[in-house]
Amino acid sequence: MSIFKIFSKEKKESLDKGLEKTKESFFSKLGRTVVGKSQVDEDVLDELEEILISSDLGVNTTVKIIGRIEERVARDKYLGTSELDKILREEIAGLLSENNTQDLKDFSLPEDIKKPYVLLVVGVNGVGKTTTIGKLAAQYKKQGKKVILGAADTFRAAAVDQLKMWGERVDVPVVSHGMNTDPASVAFDAVKQGVQEEADIVIIDTAGRLHTKVNLMNELSKIKRVIQKFVNEAPHEVLLVLDGSTGQNAMIQAREFTKATEVTALAITKLDGTAKGGVVIGISEEFKIPVKYIGVGEKVEDLQVFNKMEFVDSFFKRV
Repeated sequence: MSIFKIFSKEKKESLDKGLEKTKESFFSKLGRTVVGKSQVDEDVLDELEEILISSDLGVNTTVKIIGRIEERVARDKYLGTSELDKILREEIAGLLSENNTQDLKDFSLPEDIKKPYVLLVVGVNGVGKTTTIGKLAAQYKKQGKKVILGAADTFRAAAVDQLKMWGERVDVPVVSHGMNTDPASVAFDAVKQGVQEEADIVIIDTAGRLHTKVNLMNELSKIKRVIQKFVNEAPHEVLLVLDGSTGQNAMIQAREFTKATEVTALAITKLDGTAKGGVVIGISEEFKIPVKYIGVGEKVEDLQVFNKMEFVDSFFKRV
């Protein structure tokens, strides 16, 4: 068996395990809805709507899914409750396929971009933002890439210290000016060092609080201006990290951040140990921004590139 197949098998097992609580909650509710019923009727659809909303798919996404199932019921005249798993799987997969989420095979960098690739990471405190950066750094380091981290979340000492710890653990340099310093100055020096040392990727930790949308917008705009002095196209990516275990709070944070800045990709963490894994589907559909990474455990390998079909398969795999 090839290394790739072994890794794929371990990744799938990790994903299955990470979504266990979500699946247990979802299928127990679904089972109670269809017990004693043979046909998908109006009552079943009403209860299914409640299940999807309570599973944190969000109202808009739920309405779309229910609408599509109603069309199928009207078209096919008779749909048995035994087919409900299959129908839901198909409709959710269809929604994910229609948005901007593209399946990634690994943690590779675009080949057509002049080095360094500059990644800005945003998100409120406590969502796993710094840990996600550390895990990304570990993945790129493992590939032999030269990585530089910038500790520009300067409003919280713990964020700076935590990034330094990850830098030591992964053996990558961290550019830091300490707490209460200018985030743009840190970003400037990180990208400058990345250019001078011909780094493959510079990852900048920033925006650890949603103080106000105006302040956040101004802060990130300043960061973008200063790093473009070294790399015209920077940042190549703005990654928003969200805590999946907070369910609809993650949806609210996504809405606020996308209003304040141009978010180009999402990482949804802490899906293990929560029954709110459906939020991945809701956020992906609601914002039409690619979900690029999901976190399904504590290990470095438990930060996975998001594959929508693998996710849907795992979501509907009975525990």
